[in-house]
Amino acid sequence: MAQAKISIDGMSCMHCVGRVKQAVDALEGVTEADIQIGSATVTYDEAKLSQADIEAAIEKSGYKPKK
Repeated sequence: MAQAKISIDGMSCMHCVGRVKQAVDALEGVTEADIQIGSATVTYDEAKLSQADIEAAIEKSGYKPKK
């Protein structure tokens, strides 16, 4: 298992948190996702998923992961 800590721009409320959480939780290989306003800590199976995949899901939900 790997853990990614990702800063996220554009989040300002609990609705934002819910959208990101739903997007990340839907990824196969995510075992735990702690989403807060402005950040995400995600535990995932590296054999099924990469940090880039998680960041892409965050972007698709409407927010911008900081590089």
